[in-house]
Amino acid sequence: MIEPGLKHTSTAVVTEALSARVMGSGDLPVYATPAMTALMENAAMLAVAGELPEGSTTVGGRIEVSHMAPTPIGATVTATATLEKVDGRKLYFSVIAMQGDTVIGEGTHLRFVVDRERFMSKL
Repeated sequence: MIEPGLKHTSTAVVTEALSARVMGSGDLPVYATPAMTALMENAAMLAVAGELPEGSTTVGGRIEVSHMAPTPIGATVTATATLEKVDGRKLYFSVIAMQGDTVIGEGTHLRFVVDRERFMSKL
């Protein structure tokens, strides 16, 4: 059973490929907001992965984040997702991204539990 309090931290080293300049979200060689957001989603997905019913996965439905500080190429970033609330198939997370002791981003994320085969059959 999926219960609030589940948590996971994902880690990434900022490479040129994860920069705003390469990802197209800006023109500076710093960690891109889309890369930070993806790391947050990854942490949320992994926080609940081990508790899902057989044949299920989660998909992102909404994410609202603030990107508050720049991060240079070569830095290590962590994103932690904490499951705050479960409402049927809806999973509500708080997410935070850090570079060392500095908060670089934070927000909320909604994921949905879906049956893999049924979801893919809709394509």
